[in-house]
Amino acid sequence: MVAAKRRFEGVLPLSGMTRLAADLVDAEGDCRFEMEFGRDGVLDLPYVEIRIEAALPLLCQRTLERFLHPVSLFQRLGLITDEAQEAALPEDMELFLVDGSGELHPAALVEDELILAIPVVPIDPRSAEVTAEWPAEVEVEEKPNPFAALAALKAHKK
Repeated sequence: MVAAKRRFEGVLPLSGMTRLAADLVDAEGDCRFEMEFGRDGVLDLPYVEIRIEAALPLLCQRTLERFLHPVSLFQRLGLITDEAQEAALPEDMELFLVDGSGELHPAALVEDELILAIPVVPIDPRSAEVTAEWPAEVEVEEKPNPFAALAALKAHKK
């Protein structure tokens, strides 16, 4: 998989990420990334370190307006070909299962990490929190008991 330490960097347009586009308001913008492939010095396991910087255009669920969600992440992935190898991964590495050929698609990997970075409920941190004011006392309307007539019949029978 990884024979020597290698480093790549580049820029990917958000418009080219079709799976990510489903969660975005629009696909304007780019994503900067750096990938460094290597082998762990202790266990000799192949890994990839990913650094990603992007601003994702999301829909704020508080204001229903577009905002840019900043993404700045670092991820260290242990590259394994069999799930049995997962136990050998150090604690600071996440699992990434590659196919038997050991091929990895960097653009797809960047897209996967961006999808995982989208919040479940996107809220623009600059938006004002919505607060509701409730009246101090609430008047409760008395409704007649629908069984009052039956209670009267029962009392009349005795």
